[in-house]
Amino acid sequence: MTQTKQHEHDVDVWVGKRFPLTIRRLGVNGHGIGYYKHKVCFVPGALPNEVVVAEITRVLPRYLEAKVHRIRKKSRDRVTPRDHYADIAGGFELENLAYQQQLKFKRQVIIDSLEKFQPYGYRNYDVRPTIAAPEEYGYRNKAQFQVRMVNGKVAAGLYQPNSHTLVDMETCAVQMPRTMETVRAVTKMIEDLQIPVYDEKHNSGIIKTLAVRESWSTGEVQLTFITNSPKLPHKRELLERIEKKELPSVVSVMQNVNPGDTPLVWGDKMIHLAGKDSILESLMGLDFKLSARSFLQLNPEQTEVLYEEASKALELDKDDTLIDAYAGIGTIGLSLASRVKAVRGMEIIPEAVADANENAKLNNITNARYEVGKAEEVLPRWQKEGLNFDALVVDPPRTGLDDQLIKQILKVKPRKFAYVSCGMASLARNLRRLTSVYHVDYIQPIDMMPQTARCEAVVKLSLRK
Repeated sequence: MTQTKQHEHDVDVWVGKRFPLTIRRLGVNGHGIGYYKHKVCFVPGALPNEVVVAEITRVLPRYLEAKVHRIRKKSRDRVTPRDHYADIAGGFELENLAYQQQLKFKRQVIIDSLEKFQPYGYRNYDVRPTIAAPEEYGYRNKAQFQVRMVNGKVAAGLYQPNSHTLVDMETCAVQMPRTMETVRAVTKMIEDLQIPVYDEKHNSGIIKTLAVRESWSTGEVQLTFITNSPKLPHKRELLERIEKKELPSVVSVMQNVNPGDTPLVWGDKMIHLAGKDSILESLMGLDFKLSARSFLQLNPEQTEVLYEEASKALELDKDDTLIDAYAGIGTIGLSLASRVKAVRGMEIIPEAVADANENAKLNNITNARYEVGKAEEVLPRWQKEGLNFDALVVDPPRTGLDDQLIKQILKVKPRKFAYVSCGMASLARNLRRLTSVYHVDYIQPIDMMPQTARCEAVVKLSLRK
């Protein structure tokens, strides 16, 4: 074995070296953090106050990465995970940590992010206890599993962190049951029919990814084959087995073409293969049509709680015009439409906007309209056209709000403002600028994804007096 030694800050380490390590706390990704001769060491699967024998897996200039070789002193908050691959695949980082401690950790992530970016007055923010999810398992409505050959068999699952090593997942305790039944049945069909699966090394083969979404309210399932080319060998036999024999709950089968070696899961071209082109989900008493690429929170039951918290933070009334930025398929805006005069929203994915406008029709909502475009470009145009708004809800991607949009917000100064965030670092960074005009009334963490390190929060902002 080649040993990469590193002499920096007098730390003599190499891949494979083992040493005892006391875990001080959890990092933002749920990894245990300890210090080896003053150098930070990240250890997935290790918990605070544990003493482990760590084995170095990577040596980097500023930190070390290690795995648990064995545990010498166990945390009393350690529990046995339901998934045996909790330590080796992404998406289960905290499955070995008691649920009450997971909730405390998620609140702490927000506090740590505020400490790091120090927005105005952050020490006095009211960061509330995390709202627990009603179900700790079986809540995820969507599975996006890579399909590859592993040991001569067709495998479907998730990669190990920082690698392209696929973990074949027979079961997955956080997924809704039908999503996993569908993935496993379809994986077997692909093997039986000998449909070529994608090979990254040679950029050959056809099926790259299976995306399966289950509706919480109707039980309908949508299956999308994400492929390397438009052709899909044995398509007729495949669809026959899905429709007629084996998967009666699959009511929509789509194909997405995403050629070549790319980090993006989805390509631009959609092909309708069988059944309907969408499935139906119900939230907050409304029906939502979901096409394959449209974004919906992964935990539908807890999504209702999230939107109710956003509504509380906004304190809407009948005379308000609400802007729904980063609107997706309109779930937040439409769920609040009955409480306001008008809702206007924007989103960059055309299919999502089409879904949002169709969802408005589907629910007989006449005061909501959605447009394709970036919030930072659409908003100034609407204002030029004479649209004045009182209330704003934003639910940006993990990267946070666009700079230009922040400028717009600070210029227009809407009275009522709720920021829904899934990225705590970007939230804290954005608050640095927003707090020049706004006061942070409170931050409410909500656990949308138990067993993972991910957290959502709703921030209530009001104009400074």
